[in-house]
Amino acid sequence: MLDVNNFEFMKIGLASPEKIRSWSRGEVKKPETINYRTLKPEKEGLFCERIFGPQKDWECHCGKYKRVRYKGVVCDRCGVEVTRAKVRRERMGHIELAAPVSHIWYFKGIPSRMGLALDMSPRSLEEIIYFASYVVTDPGETPLEKKQLLSEKEYRSYREKYGYGFQAGMGAEAVKKLLQDIDIDKELEFLKEELRTAQGQRRNRAIKRLEVIEAFRNSGNKPDWMIMDVLPVIPPELRPMVQLDGGRFATSDLNDLYRRVINRNNRLKRLLDLGAPDIIVQNEKRMLQEAVDALIDNGRRGRPVTGPGNRPLKSLSHMLKGKQGRFRQNLLGKRVDYSGRSVIVVGPYLKMYQCGLPKKMALELFKPFVMKELVNKGLAHNIKSAKRKVERVSPEVWDVLEEVIREHPVLLNRAPTLHRLGIQAFEPILVEGHAIRLHPLVCTAYNADFDGDQMAVHVPLSAEAQAEARILMLASGNILNPKDGKPVVTPSQDMVLGTFYLTMDNNEEKGTGMILRTVNEAVSAYQRGTAGLHARVAIPVKALGKTCFTEAQQGALLITTVGKIIFNEIYPSSFPYINEATKTNLLQGTPEKYFIYEKGADIRALIMAAPEASAVGKEYLGLIIARCFETYHTTKTSVILDKIKQLGFTYSTRSGVTVAVSDVIVPEEKVAILKESEDKVDVVANQYRRGLITNEERYDRVIEIWSKTKDDLTNVLLKSMDRFNSIMLMVDSKARGNKSQITQLGGMRGLMATPSGRIFELPIKANFREGLTVLEYFISTHGARKGLADTALRTADSGYLTRRLVDVAQDVIVREEDCGTDKGFMVSRIQDGKEVIEDLYDRIEGRYCFETVRHPETGEILVHRNDLIDSDKAEAIVESGITKLQIRSVLSCRARHGVCKKCYGRNLATGKYVEIGEAVGIIAAQSIGEPGTQLTMRTFHTGGVAGDDITQGLPRIQELFEARNPKGQATISEIDGVIKEIRETKDRREIEVQGEAESKTYSITYGSRLRVTEGQEIEAGDELTDGSIDPKEMLRIKGIRGVQNYILQEVQRVYRNQGVEINDKHIEVMIKQMLRKIRIIDAGDTSLLPGAFADIHEYEAANKEAILSGKEPAVAKPVLLGITKASLETDSFLSAASFQETTRVLTDAAIKGKVDKLLGLKENVIIGKLIPAGTGMNRYRTVKLSDPNAESKRESLETVPAE
Repeated sequence: MLDVNNFEFMKIGLASPEKIRSWSRGEVKKPETINYRTLKPEKEGLFCERIFGPQKDWECHCGKYKRVRYKGVVCDRCGVEVTRAKVRRERMGHIELAAPVSHIWYFKGIPSRMGLALDMSPRSLEEIIYFASYVVTDPGETPLEKKQLLSEKEYRSYREKYGYGFQAGMGAEAVKKLLQDIDIDKELEFLKEELRTAQGQRRNRAIKRLEVIEAFRNSGNKPDWMIMDVLPVIPPELRPMVQLDGGRFATSDLNDLYRRVINRNNRLKRLLDLGAPDIIVQNEKRMLQEAVDALIDNGRRGRPVTGPGNRPLKSLSHMLKGKQGRFRQNLLGKRVDYSGRSVIVVGPYLKMYQCGLPKKMALELFKPFVMKELVNKGLAHNIKSAKRKVERVSPEVWDVLEEVIREHPVLLNRAPTLHRLGIQAFEPILVEGHAIRLHPLVCTAYNADFDGDQMAVHVPLSAEAQAEARILMLASGNILNPKDGKPVVTPSQDMVLGTFYLTMDNNEEKGTGMILRTVNEAVSAYQRGTAGLHARVAIPVKALGKTCFTEAQQGALLITTVGKIIFNEIYPSSFPYINEATKTNLLQGTPEKYFIYEKGADIRALIMAAPEASAVGKEYLGLIIARCFETYHTTKTSVILDKIKQLGFTYSTRSGVTVAVSDVIVPEEKVAILKESEDKVDVVANQYRRGLITNEERYDRVIEIWSKTKDDLTNVLLKSMDRFNSIMLMVDSKARGNKSQITQLGGMRGLMATPSGRIFELPIKANFREGLTVLEYFISTHGARKGLADTALRTADSGYLTRRLVDVAQDVIVREEDCGTDKGFMVSRIQDGKEVIEDLYDRIEGRYCFETVRHPETGEILVHRNDLIDSDKAEAIVESGITKLQIRSVLSCRARHGVCKKCYGRNLATGKYVEIGEAVGIIAAQSIGEPGTQLTMRTFHTGGVAGDDITQGLPRIQELFEARNPKGQATISEIDGVIKEIRETKDRREIEVQGEAESKTYSITYGSRLRVTEGQEIEAGDELTDGSIDPKEMLRIKGIRGVQNYILQEVQRVYRNQGVEINDKHIEVMIKQMLRKIRIIDAGDTSLLPGAFADIHEYEAANKEAILSGKEPAVAKPVLLGITKASLETDSFLSAASFQETTRVLTDAAIKGKVDKLLGLKENVIIGKLIPAGTGMNRYRTVKLSDPNAESKRESLETVPAE
């Protein structure tokens, strides 16, 4: 048996007739399947046991040999070998065809490989193969030409004229003869000559032909193998026939298709034996050709063959294609055992690394472990009785189960798994009931809520799998989000509300001004009711037991609140005391303004006069957690998180926050504000009626008036609401809701949009507290409906984007320490006009520096070359006033496959160096795809100018990654220079750019908005008008660096405008993949093909070889491929075939005899190898334990009695 982990590569090619016969175990001669009386396979039929093996284990067809002791015997009566029935999944048969038949993939695919090999049009080939025309295969001495097509009439007249002086034929037989006559070397010489002279269409055709002919020469495939004399029959278990309840049979469509082939083949044999007239034989041959076509790819030519109910039958090609095909359904994802699913409910009492598993479910999942343990403990005599005990759920089973699941993690997964945090490991805790309990803090990562979501559980079985789950996947270790390195476990909702309420400050509360001696005294004062949570008090700093205070502060009193004392108790003693929600407090310690140093001062007065300190909301909690992670790392942080969770729940309960109608206060000023606005609208309407303004202006002003009205009302409303109001508490703490929702509840709903996106000028003046009129309600339904439709579309689009991104980057893995590149990547802050999209700090933090950076004024070295820029160094660089610097980037990495550690930088999910074997491509794809659902779908209308829509949101991301020509394209300058003048003609504007050597004029429609003025200096690639730049133009004008920068900045703009932060390096990985190919313009003396795509490394190697041997090197230009095209251009045919256009990819790969080196993840998953990333890499797989005491330790572990 072949060990799947031990082979290096996989090759695909065309099968010769001899090869097909060598696979086969016998010829299938009859179309019968099984005998309906005995239910046994018919002899020599499609399910024959003699050919494919026995239906029952160790039993021949006639029953003479039964039992395993006859293993390997071939029965002398029925000829069936006694063996396992599973050989019926691997043994093949064959059909000897009475006439050669063309393979539809090679004749009908685009481009037609057969047509290119013969230099004939697919139309002519079709006429020959389907017996409509004759073709001259050997003109002899006659004036006819080889490959000339003759109609029936012409053929007869030439036969009469020249007799048998020439040969012509029709059908696949004739094509086979022509293919056998091709002299590959001669053709190659001829084509290379043609390439030197030909132009235009002829040159393109020659390039395509050269590719095919070259492929035949290099792969060892023979062109005539595209025509089949023998048809392979796949194993019967892969096209099964099963008996249904009613005694009827359900069969795979392939059996019907094979049956048609066999019937026609047998009829053709009989006709040939009888010597039937040509016309009848030809018709039968054509039908055989059509039957084989339908078997290989039904529906590719003509109408598909249909089964009962006019359903097209699924052919061999359909078995591979699409989501339900072999690749995507069975090879890239399989259903697994030891798994279950159930509804989730919240488990607030769980620790970060725990989940609650229903008892019955756990028993079923861990059944084999429980059975083994029952036998080990002597509670059952053998496995069979142990199994019986588990199935009857005996009482002693539960104790054993408790023991088995201790220290055995399980994986929880929620669909859709948009990023790697969608599967995490937990230690199971047995719970009653049928629902899985989930820790509330991991909900964000799973995007889970408890309104009926379901989750799946998987059990890692082997010791290695358990270790990996525990070390790499445990939920308490997944604190940072891989997309931006920020905590993903930030508390939300109730927990935020609790901490916010706890840390609020109110100097009118009972107990304000008290001086407390100890923390315990503060807690008991609150419990007794002598001091409120928000009461401002003073406490000796020493009493807090914190080591973060200075010497001087240790002797002072601290002004704080009772709630803050309780809140700070959960943090380690070295962590700063949080007294106000500011960055300063977190990074530099408690501000001085809260300390009282003077002895004998009026402390109560100082307490009352102290500034009001802000409370801890959601964003600040995120900062606290990030700081904890930096300081204390994973384990301690997860403990702190559990404490924050507990505290939050406790005090949100204590706060008694509810929502009642009376919490929504409609301001008294509302009537007056609305009246004023209505008057303004009337004035505008009058101006329009008197013809002073256009309808457009009137509309714009009305919209402006109502927008302002809504804002004014919002401000009045927020002022009138108390900060302890339940709804305000939720909004201020960022636990739930936002200002606009408060406005809708108590102010006015405001302006609504129609389905087309135009704003309705009649606002909804009512709010939800007052209730809407029927008309108002009706107007507001547009927005709601559009919102729902948008969400549904967005989810599907975003999922498809993620799939393409994963596919293009799946083989990007960190494979080496340092590629030693000689190029850096210049970064500066990204801004659009005044608005900063991404700061320099965010772009350099966690990256390696390409050059030594010195302080511009003092000259001191801030960062050495090839050093990691951590947060402190990044701060120092930004503060020194440096605005741009060169870093190591994925875009300038020279690693042949994947990237190197130095060019990638820090691993955002761990905050440490990236490890060799990290699948950074997949992480990048997930990081870009996962927030895709949050992006908007719509295109914004800019100022009512028709046709000048600027695409935004998800469609813009797709446009960028697919490198499409954008909508609303900007005109860009191709040269450096000055805007000499802007002329206006009758229907267009003309901009003249004066460069050093030449000047260029660009003509622009009046609809577009200019971005330049006369006399302005511009560079090549600068925009002359508003809009998006075509990235392919950018590549032509500004080269690779220009286009890399452009795509990176544009993608960041879309995401950051929506408030989504993604690290640059993820986008860089994608751009690297889009630019990894180049197009050969002139092949020189290399073996590269002109017009073809080549890998940059392959191109450089070929040129190096040519230059060293004194030959002419090739010339090429960079190309920017969209992600779909880049995925299909990958070197791995397995990966490309499983992505899209399966049949086209496989056709191409077979002709070229492609070799898949199995470097990416997908191709290894497909063939069942361990993936070459993480612990699946060879360098980690071959690690041997070198601890000499390991064995004895293991033995002692095995003999330790269970507790």
